[in-house]
Amino acid sequence: MIAARFWIALLLVFSARAQTPVYDVVIRGGRVLDGAGSPWILADVAIRDGHFAKIGFIEGRGRIEIDAKGKYVSPGWIDAMDQSGGVLPLNGLAENKLRMGVTSAIGGEGGTPVPADKITAYFAELEKKGISINFGTYFSETQARVAVLGYDPRKPNPEELARMREIMETAMKAGAFGMTTVLIYPPSSYATTEELIEVAKAAAKYGGLYASHIRGEGREVVESIDEAITIGERAGMPVEIFHLKAAYQPGWGTLMREAGKHVEQARQRGVDVAADLYLYTAGGTGLEAAIPSWAHEGGRKVLLERLADPQVRARLKQEIKTGSPGWWNIVEAAGGWDGVVLANAQNPENARFAGKNLTEIAKEWNKEPADAAFDLVAQGRGRVMAIYHMMSEQDIETALRFPWTSIGSDSGASAEFGANDATGLPHPRAYGNFPRLISRYVRERKVLTLEEAIRKMTSWPATRFRLDHRGSIKEGLWADAVVFDLDHLQDRATYSEPMLAPDGIDYVLVNGQVVIDRGKHTGARPGKVLYGPGYKSAN
Repeated sequence: MIAARFWIALLLVFSARAQTPVYDVVIRGGRVLDGAGSPWILADVAIRDGHFAKIGFIEGRGRIEIDAKGKYVSPGWIDAMDQSGGVLPLNGLAENKLRMGVTSAIGGEGGTPVPADKITAYFAELEKKGISINFGTYFSETQARVAVLGYDPRKPNPEELARMREIMETAMKAGAFGMTTVLIYPPSSYATTEELIEVAKAAAKYGGLYASHIRGEGREVVESIDEAITIGERAGMPVEIFHLKAAYQPGWGTLMREAGKHVEQARQRGVDVAADLYLYTAGGTGLEAAIPSWAHEGGRKVLLERLADPQVRARLKQEIKTGSPGWWNIVEAAGGWDGVVLANAQNPENARFAGKNLTEIAKEWNKEPADAAFDLVAQGRGRVMAIYHMMSEQDIETALRFPWTSIGSDSGASAEFGANDATGLPHPRAYGNFPRLISRYVRERKVLTLEEAIRKMTSWPATRFRLDHRGSIKEGLWADAVVFDLDHLQDRATYSEPMLAPDGIDYVLVNGQVVIDRGKHTGARPGKVLYGPGYKSAN
């Protein structure tokens, strides 16, 4: 009797141990893609303490069990060109990003939302409030320039240049990933190549990248890429071309191939240059980009004064037709005013024009399209946004085939899910960009294999941006993961309905925690600040 009781007790102990969770999460029976481009394997994935603990046949139970039979399990997707820096302190959930499968994002095309000496506090605030994605950022050369020169278009003197370099060093030590420029917009467009090289050297000192919205993306795209390569090569740092495109209809089919040749030639001689892109034939930015650069000198107040002057308007209209030194003609890139569509008027009285092109709006106002654009900009109570239809599907496919391209949305997290992103621009890339890579370019058009598409969103950008222990499903790495249904994966956002979430993404995990559960945000905020290389060397 005593022996029987002993064996019963022993069995109960072993049974209890067998039922006790060994892991935090186990993803069962999925087709696991490692992120490095390897074919999928059928395996379980176990997660413990925020990291991948084991891949293979998992006997132990997880506190959370996810059935992935018939689904794919991928490393978390990385947004190489994000715009969330300003909104994450207000709302760290980043639901539109996560619903796309994005677990990490690198922002800062226009810089950080705070000055260089406030970046440490900015990151601390993100960590204190909590964010649902991993987030890092660049610092803009323009921020350093404006801090020293304001909106003055002149060159800095040696003392001013030294101060700009000091500001850049401060940003790098605080954790910025590198230096950015947006060279089609004033006052960034006022910077010469030589100035950019000298300030970039301060970022290069700490292992930073030079990432650029290049000086022109139309007929001059190749020479603009060459300038970016020159800056990185002479400063001694890697180069990232933001949102690679050939926005010039006469050059469709040729300019992108030529741009690719120049990048590859630079890589052959040892320059670490690559690019990212979004997957739509229309770009989006402020309507003020349609106004030649010189008119912006002195800031918005002076711009509005110039727009109120009939003689200045006449000059601007002529230059939109003929071109203007130092200005990328985005109207020409869109094929004229028919290709420029108002997206956000930033004025209730003009909101009725959203979705109409400038030719249509001008007709209703009985004025020239350029005058309609000037008036919309002047009447906006914020940055008036527009969609510019200026790229070709053929060039997107060409760019995707380059092995050195990654995927960036050029969009931010939405402060409220289902609303515009932080830029105020209603563009489908904010809700559909990443699943679109698979649904359109893998499954439908067969431009890439699934394994290569996943590599472009995971291990390649993680390697490119030196994201420690991310980008692959390997034991010991941070457990960022996406579970998706290949047959049902579909981007749903369109230009007419840009805020529709995709279908087919079932689960998203960030640092081992489930953040998207069967398509719904759990409210978890396990994201981490991603610090650039200068932070490590300074702390």
